[in-house]
Amino acid sequence: MTPAIVRVADHILAHLAAGGVTHVFGVDGENVEDLFDAAHFREDITAVLAKHEFAAAAMADGYSRAGAGLGVVMASGGAALNLIPSLGESLASRVPVLALVGQPPSRLDGFGAAGDTSGRNGSLNAQALFRAVSVFCERVTTPEHIRTALPRAIIAACAGGPAVLLLPKDIQQAQLDLAAPQRDRARTWARRPRLGDVHPLTRALRSARGTVAIVAGEQVARDGARAELESLRATLSARVACVPEAKDVTPEFTGALGITGAMGHPAVADAVADSAVCLLVGTRLPLTARTGLDAALRNTRTFSIGSAPPHLPCTHVHTDDLQASLAELTRKLSGRGRPRGLRIPEPTPPTELTPPRVDGAGVGYRQAMKALDAALPANVDVVVDAGNAGTAALHYLPARRGGRFLVALGMGAMGYSFGAGIGMAIARRRRTVVIAGDGAFYTHGMELHTAIEHQLPVTVVLFNNNAHAMSATRERLYYGDLHSYNRFRPSHLGAGLAAMFPGLRSVDVTDIGALPSALAEALEAPGPSVISVECSADEIPPFAPFLEAVASPVGDAAAPAGEDYLAVPASA
Repeated sequence: MTPAIVRVADHILAHLAAGGVTHVFGVDGENVEDLFDAAHFREDITAVLAKHEFAAAAMADGYSRAGAGLGVVMASGGAALNLIPSLGESLASRVPVLALVGQPPSRLDGFGAAGDTSGRNGSLNAQALFRAVSVFCERVTTPEHIRTALPRAIIAACAGGPAVLLLPKDIQQAQLDLAAPQRDRARTWARRPRLGDVHPLTRALRSARGTVAIVAGEQVARDGARAELESLRATLSARVACVPEAKDVTPEFTGALGITGAMGHPAVADAVADSAVCLLVGTRLPLTARTGLDAALRNTRTFSIGSAPPHLPCTHVHTDDLQASLAELTRKLSGRGRPRGLRIPEPTPPTELTPPRVDGAGVGYRQAMKALDAALPANVDVVVDAGNAGTAALHYLPARRGGRFLVALGMGAMGYSFGAGIGMAIARRRRTVVIAGDGAFYTHGMELHTAIEHQLPVTVVLFNNNAHAMSATRERLYYGDLHSYNRFRPSHLGAGLAAMFPGLRSVDVTDIGALPSALAEALEAPGPSVISVECSADEIPPFAPFLEAVASPVGDAAAPAGEDYLAVPASA
């Protein structure tokens, strides 16, 4: 039986456990230690101690994207500001995350306490700061306040995006009388979903004459609507592509076209241009996912269904539940309501971009991804980081059947994959493969220690080109090959990590012939493993703006009409 009088910290953890949260992530400290203490004495919640707050928030983000429910991160004081870049990614990608931020005791507000973020007497105002990267931010000012603030924060987060609760230490330690009546009895974990009328879509699809193209987004995965999307595709005989963040949505679909955008497959734009109707499903189609599609979309009737309107003008139908809305749309388009002017498109296999070959030592991206494709079994989850390695993985490496394929392009911060991979492995309890470059590793790669501590089945494949290679490529293409700051002193990450962490299977691979056996051994390791693949910083990845620059060097070509700001240097 739950006692009537409890600490606020214990009430918070009990409320989270009652809602199905099994893991919380964070970095301990004096102003959040009561929450960690509360987690320690619960058998139904495990606290995962990260090494950095950014990575802890990425773990919560990856845990949530894996389908485990609400991701929870805990941090305190000035160090809690390290949460902001990762919460920004969760906001941009509408990922449900709850951040519990400890503050010094409220009696010290404005008196110069270390980590004072009360906003009083010239101190930093955490509420103003976190409001910019959240859908909900509130400071809890009395013990009783937590009974209404916590449910409202959870409801806001579950609707899509991070919510933040600021918790002074004295409030966390205070006694709460659960038997006392409260005015606001909101205790639900999610609001009632809002479903728009799909009639504009049924009318457009019934009147269409030609083929239909569908571009699927990350909301399809978030709402568990893969089967409903496939039923709609079959009903319309549509060709389906996905945005990079939804790469795992379509691997089993007949005639899938690949991914859209700057690192996407050229056949997608041709299919959209050849269609009578293009239907966007669960995506805002941001610039990185829209690169190369603008011209085709301008000449094709475009419609959208999802929780937020896309970044281009079109008829949009709102839904907070794609599973229900797509099922309704398919029903309305079946039987007597089926479209009669649609035709079955010719089979269109995915096409690849063709970067120029690079001479010199090292393993090529395409070779490495083909080796990974051959080695990775079904049901393996893949998390890729920003940069050339992530671009190559998105373009060349198919998602596993039954596995997740996660990339964070909302903010595109390097190092996200290490924390997110840990959160994914904890949530899904299966092998997770993290693909990142050495530049990303130097930001947050030491979260590998957290994976080792918990003996998680995480295999890290590092592409070591001794550079921030995407930035070095930009210098080569847009600044006349005048390199400044983006080349590194060479390192041997595989051997270094093996020496640093005894018992860790970690190797360096310098030629493609050794990669298959190294992958086989790494994937069989009971816990974490690392393969560092030596590659060249001069290899251009399959990134459309770069390839356009190769074809038309700076000085010979005009800027690309604002369709991709990534392609134009600041001085152009």
